Amino acid sequence: MACRAGCCCTGIGTLNEDNARFLMLALLIIIYLLCGAAVFSALEHPKEKLAKERWAQRIEQFTNKYNLSQDDLKNFLRNYEEANVAGIRVDATRPRWDFAGAFYFVGTVVSTIGFGMTTPVTIAGKIFLIFYGLIGCAATILFFNLFLERVITVIAFVLKFCHERRERRKAGPAQNCRRPSTDSRDRRTDSLAGWKPSVYCVMLILGVAAILVSCCASAMYSAAEGWDYLDALYFCFVAFSTIGFGDMVSNQREIYKAQAAYRVGNFLFILTGVCCIYSLFNVISIVIKQVLNWILRRLETPCRCPGQGNRHPRRNVVVPGHMRTRRDNSIETDAVNDSEADGRRMSGEMISMKDFLAANKVNLAIMQKQLSEMANGHPRQLGSSSRHNEFSGGVGALGIMNNRLAETSVDR
Repeated sequence: MACRAGCCCTGIGTLNEDNARFLMLALLIIIYLLCGAAVFSALEHPKEKLAKERWAQRIEQFTNKYNLSQDDLKNFLRNYEEANVAGIRVDATRPRWDFAGAFYFVGTVVSTIGFGMTTPVTIAGKIFLIFYGLIGCAATILFFNLFLERVITVIAFVLKFCHERRERRKAGPAQNCRRPSTDSRDRRTDSLAGWKPSVYCVMLILGVAAILVSCCASAMYSAAEGWDYLDALYFCFVAFSTIGFGDMVSNQREIYKAQAAYRVGNFLFILTGVCCIYSLFNVISIVIKQVLNWILRRLETPCRCPGQGNRHPRRNVVVPGHMRTRRDNSIETDAVNDSEADGRRMSGEMISMKDFLAANKVNLAIMQKQLSEMANGHPRQLGSSSRHNEFSGGVGALGIMNNRLAETSVDR
């Protein structure tokens, strides 16, 4: 093997960490898709074959009973499929394109749910949908991100309040009764300044909130639509996650008991559920990224070529906990400590498995810093090497994107 620049080492260490993470995530998603396809094929394919056999038998029995040719019957069924696309059903359903039906349709468009039970059939409608969805979907995604920011703010304040109560209990009842001294107040302030809310606590709270919303919505749909509770729960996940298969759609019958209240409840549950699931997905994605960082660190082999020594880690490289330099974790110094000599901020998103398992004692990247800033009411003050610009701020997916834009803006 020919040495390049006096070093023969190859492997994951020669690849940029961002690119390595992207390639590994793509590979894991492909494997995940293959596994999912195998499971669903094993579960659903026998049922599909059985349904086709039953349908063929019914077609044959119907044609024999009424002395029809199968070709004529199939042509008639094709005409019904066209009518079905236009919103015509055998059972009575509400109008699809009155104002209330159109409002329901545009709601599924901008939320990216897209049930598919109502679709435009005119050329003008299809063209208008392209431009309408382009702006509407972008605005709704922005709304979801802003909703996530405010939910995280509330959760951070709650977690900080619980942390303060635990600190006061540790101080003892005697100290709580008398007036705290200046030194004790300073120590309490220092402990709060270094405190970081756990991303796992946030994920747990969002998960519980999503489950509660889904369970309450399922109870409403089960009573109003006549669905089984498990089917209603399945519909809630499909709708709230914006998958929107369209096999089950709420609020489609012409008449309901307490119809006005049900329509308002349907709108509120879908809006709240989509926001909760979107927020939960963003937090889970951060945890998945931590796992990818740990895998990359395990795959990375140090260079043992003579004269090379330990290379300085590149930007976004995973540094083990015992190799990190100890630094003050106060909120005021986070931005300064996160700056590099080249003017870029370290993402701080990569941790070792040891730190990953000790989730309540370490920073979990950008999200935790933002949680800390929101809980203490201090906006992020950028260091001298990172000038303030219009891209700073935000939480979750929006915050990560803004931080990335801020880094590239500073380097220009």
